[in-house]
This record gives sequence, structure tokens and C-alpha cells, in this order.
Amino acid sequence: MLLHLDSSPMGEHSVSRQLSQYFTKSWKERNPSSTVITRDLAITNIPPVNADWVAAAYTAETARTAEQKEILKLSDVLVNELVAADEYVFGVPMHNFSVPSTLKLWIDQISRVGKTFSYVDGKPAGLLKGKKATFILASGGVYDKGTAMESLDHVEPYLRSVFGFLGVQNPTFLVAGGTVALRYGQIDRNAFLQPHLESIQKQLSAAL
Repeated sequence: MLLHLDSSPMGEHSVSRQLSQYFTKSWKERNPSSTVITRDLAITNIPPVNADWVAAAYTAETARTAEQKEILKLSDVLVNELVAADEYVFGVPMHNFSVPSTLKLWIDQISRVGKTFSYVDGKPAGLLKGKKATFILASGGVYDKGTAMESLDHVEPYLRSVFGFLGVQNPTFLVAGGTVALRYGQIDRNAFLQPHLESIQKQLSAAL
């Protein structure tokens, strides 16, 4: 089962969406009998975590009030999607050198003790072991290693840290930097996308 999650608000103009959709289509062709769960954060109303949410999350399930269960209702749905899937693909644009606010809200909702991580002898342990994750990142500028802008990329390091904490090992990052050229008509969209589509095909072929 594949969880396909998009976080760009730009609809059909989004590079990360186009690439994540291509990944999912190609994955489905290779896994015709498998299921795809689609989660679009641009149309999912996710509230920020507050004190009541924290209290509910740290209350034993059998002791939660009806109000606490309602507070965690969306979180439970999002966590169940994450746990049910064997593989993930995330479409992630860079917003102000970091992840979109909608993705951060989602991460806060799925980071649940006893659900996606636990404590063993006082130390945190991720519970999403064995999951495969592909992050398809898009950014206006180029932040590759060795470039002048490298230190401003807080997307990949953050996602590696968060998902590593949750137990996801060896994630794959496919990066489409320089999308600003599309905005100013400096490059044909198909020409820009082609090498990234080929990277997706190579990754999926290698996984067979």
C-alpha cells in the first residue's frame, strides 16, 4: 500500500505535485493489485496542536473522555493512513527555506507517542520501521550540496530528522531545484521535468 501525500497549494502549477503524481501512477503500474491512499494537505483542514490535544494524546485510550476522542479524531485518521501504508511518497515544495505550514501541521498530528514512536528505557524509538519513503522536493532556487545556498535548505534535513525519529530509515530524496526558471519562462516545462521523471523511473525500477 502506498500513501501519496501532497502539500503544495499551487494545484496544477505545482512541480512537486506533478512529480509525485507521476511517481504514484508509475508505482501503480508496477503494483496493479495494491492500494493507494491519497492525502492532499491543501484541502485538509488541520488545526494546530494545543494543550487540550496534548492532554488527550497522553491520556490512556481507555480513559479518554468523549471530548478528547473528538479532539484526536483527525489525528487518528492521519496516523492510521501512515501506519497502514508500506511505502510513502511526499510532494513537498520549499516555503521560506522550510516545509509548507500544512505539512508541519500534519507532522504535529501524526507524531504520537504509542502510535508512531514510543519510549524504551526512557529513550525514544520509532515505530514506523520497515517503511519506504520517497520525498519529492521542489524549490525556486538551487540548494544542492556545494552551492552558495546550501545552508538555507531546511527541508531535507528536517524531514530526515523527523522521519528518522519515527523509524523510517534510508529515505530517498528527489530534488527539483530551480523552478523559478519556469515562472519566468526561461525553460520549457517538459524539458525541466524530463530528468526528474527519469529519476523517478530509475528509482522505481531499482526497487523491483
